[in-house]
Amino acid sequence: MKAVIETENLNIYYGQNHVIKDVSLRIPEKVAFAIMGPSGCGKSTLLRAFNRLLELNPVARVEGDVRLYGKSIYQMNPIEVRRRIGMVFQHPNPFPHMSIFDNVALGLKLNGLVKSKRELREIVEWALRKAALWDEVEGRLNAPASALSGGQQQRLCIARALAMKPDVLLMDEPTANLDPVATEKIESLIYELKRDYTIVIVTHSPAQAARVSDYVAFLYLGELVEVGKTEKIFEKPENEMTEKYLTGRVG
Repeated sequence: MKAVIETENLNIYYGQNHVIKDVSLRIPEKVAFAIMGPSGCGKSTLLRAFNRLLELNPVARVEGDVRLYGKSIYQMNPIEVRRRIGMVFQHPNPFPHMSIFDNVALGLKLNGLVKSKRELREIVEWALRKAALWDEVEGRLNAPASALSGGQQQRLCIARALAMKPDVLLMDEPTANLDPVATEKIESLIYELKRDYTIVIVTHSPAQAARVSDYVAFLYLGELVEVGKTEKIFEKPENEMTEKYLTGRVG
C-alpha cells in the first residue's frame, strides 16, 4: 500500500534524555494506524514529530527523517506540514469564548483558504458534518464552544482540523477524558474518516487499538517493538514483550 508517512532512523532527545530510539516505520494511506504502549513510552512525542510540532519545544532535538508522500517534512514549510497533517489533542481545546462557527472557520481565514463568505459557510458545514456534529449544532452555530459537552468539543476540534483538508489526522489519546458514550462516538467517527484520510491515533489502551485500527505499532521505552496488521499483532504477536503488554503483564 502507498505510504503517507514514513520515518527513517528517527531519534528524538529532550536535552540528554533519549526519548525515541531509531524508529523506522511506514504508515499506509487511508487506514487507522494506532501507536500503543504504556504511559511515558514516547507515543505522544513520536506523534508530534510527524507534523513538526516538536520544534515548538526548545529542548527537543530530532535526528533522522520523516517523509510525507516521499518528501522530507524538513524540506517543507512547517505551516504547510501542519495544514496537511492535522492534530487533535488529548484535552479538547476549542477557543472557548469563540463561537462554534468561528472555531471551525479560524484556520481557513488565517491561511487565506477561502475566497468568499459563502465558501467559508460551505466548508464549515462540510467539516461539521464530517465530524458528525452538524445535526447537534446546526441551530446554534453562534453559541460559544464552551457551551458544548466534552465529547462535542472534541468533535469540534476534529471538524476544525478537517476544515483545513489535511492528508493525515493525528489523534493523541482523543478519548482519554471522555465518558464511554462520547468515546464510542469518536471511535465510530474514526471508522468513517479512514475512508478519506489516514488516521494516526495514540492510545495506551490495547482494547481501543484493537477496536479502531487496521495497523498497530507497539512502542516501549522509546523503541518500536513490533508493527503490523492489527489482527496479526493481537492474535499472534512475534515479540514476547508485545504479548506481555497485550495480556496486561507489562504496562
